[in-house]
Amino acid sequence: MKIPAALQSITSALRERQKERKRLRGPADLHYAIADSIGMLDAGSWQELAEQSGFFMSLEYLAALEQVLPLNLSARYALIFDGTGADRQAVAAVYMQIADISLAQARSEKSAETDKKWGLPLDQLAQHARQRILTCGNFLTFGQHGIAFAKDVDPKLAWHGVVEVLYRVRQAEKLAGKTHFVMIKDLHDPYIEQAAHLENLSYRYIETEPNMVLELSASWKNYDDYLASLASKYRSSIRNAIFKPMEEAGCTLEKLTDLTPVLDDIFALYKAVQVNASFRPFELLPEYFPVLQAAAGDKFRCSVIKRDGRLLGFLISVADGETAIAYHIGFERAAAEELPIYLRLLHAGIADAIDLGCKRISYGRTALEPKAALGAKPQTFGVFVRHRQPVLNKLMKRLLLGIEHDDAPDRNPFKKEKAAKSESPS
Repeated sequence: MKIPAALQSITSALRERQKERKRLRGPADLHYAIADSIGMLDAGSWQELAEQSGFFMSLEYLAALEQVLPLNLSARYALIFDGTGADRQAVAAVYMQIADISLAQARSEKSAETDKKWGLPLDQLAQHARQRILTCGNFLTFGQHGIAFAKDVDPKLAWHGVVEVLYRVRQAEKLAGKTHFVMIKDLHDPYIEQAAHLENLSYRYIETEPNMVLELSASWKNYDDYLASLASKYRSSIRNAIFKPMEEAGCTLEKLTDLTPVLDDIFALYKAVQVNASFRPFELLPEYFPVLQAAAGDKFRCSVIKRDGRLLGFLISVADGETAIAYHIGFERAAAEELPIYLRLLHAGIADAIDLGCKRISYGRTALEPKAALGAKPQTFGVFVRHRQPVLNKLMKRLLLGIEHDDAPDRNPFKKEKAAKSESPS
């Protein structure tokens, strides 16, 4: 009896899937150096791999960050090699973090304080329900900041090495307690396509909130050039709804060259935003900010809003190659209810990115509407997750990944000629 062509195709696909799954579940023909501190690994090999991967995979940044990680995070590092002896070549550098997260971090501090005040059992449950998450990537940033591949490396071989590193670290961590999730964080093109075959190893791809990216025109030499490129209604709205009320309130925008003298104020403004977040997987240490500034050097910018000599808000941007990452923000909540502090800081990020000589700004997730109004467009972000099945794990996964989210609004604030250029294929 002839087997129908459709059934033959399905059977063949299943065989290929089983073959790929068997390959991935076996050891890769690679060699590994895995460490608890980046200082334990060969610095030359790491620097050579990370050279094309930007600031957040650099030896200087990771060594500095290791000293000021949030208390519930710890770092792991790996170098992957192909060949032996004189023929040995570095294939990839892998940066990982292990996070110990409780359900209490999935509520604002205000809600937690209310529960605690009334002695509700929810508070006790939230404090004791904990998850350990092994992440390939960096919780403190957004973007693919966990893997640096060698040039011209075979992607399948390299990714096989990455998941084997994650497996080895997870097994070693059993001494400290089981790991509930393994996550490869913030992948975008071309990494999403390269890693698609990991689904054969029970990794599941999940699209998260998009990263909002503003492309900067080469003709913009300063912020005024950006403003001049906007359609008149957007330009008028910015002047009347953002600049004018800030000026009338006596607010000024300044650049900080040294955070140390105002570190207490910076941390207080960061906390004012952080405590109201619905999910807080970590809390930065106060000393983190000057350490970041020292590590980034001339790649670092901090814009602050002041009134009567007092700080009301700040935005920190760091140049990561040709991309400015505008990612640490803080502002006084009471003042922000009366003044457009957040929006003014977003615009300050444009001036800082142009000053850094970058070609684009990565504004990250959340607040999609105001970022779209700047001209930022959504960049698809996703994660690969491997996890166990209990209900608690599923709940934590939803909180951690922000699976339910709105699509970014479609806005084009630029003049027609600029809009036509930005929409034409590159």
